[in-house]
Amino acid sequence: MADEKKASKKAPAKKADAKKPAAKKEAPKKAAAKKAPKKAAAKAKAQPKKEAKAKPAPIVVRASARYVRIAPRKVRLIADQVRGMQIEKARALLQFSPRGAAEDIHKLINSAASNAENNHDLIADEMKVAEITVDEGPTLKRFRPRALGRATPIHKRTSHIAVALSPEED
Repeated sequence: MADEKKASKKAPAKKADAKKPAAKKEAPKKAAAKKAPKKAAAKAKAQPKKEAKAKPAPIVVRASARYVRIAPRKVRLIADQVRGMQIEKARALLQFSPRGAAEDIHKLINSAASNAENNHDLIADEMKVAEITVDEGPTLKRFRPRALGRATPIHKRTSHIAVALSPEED
């Protein structure tokens, strides 16, 4: 009986040893198989990039105003109205808008239009507002005295506004 137990203990050990080298041999084959498609995919990706460079990119004229002392939430209300409009229509809308942010956006669009005329020799009236983004700037933190010796915070928010104009496509 003792001989049978020893024989049975040795047999599984031999089987385990036999399985380990086989697993090690398969691992390099799998790694080599994974590397080949990556190289082929990289070559395939490189080809369309050459075609994309051949197309001329549309001219985009940009202007930005940073640290504008108005909350971004208020500016976004006006920016959403102007986005995608022709410059003449956007100027008319902003000129008669009762909101305070309209004046800042109006100045910024006029600045981008003059950039188009002076730097890129484009006609400003034939442009449209392709993109307008309003990001949050730094917040000025102030405190207001209150009853019983307390103080409450006041957050004076600022905005970063960016406008991109592009020629209208016919």
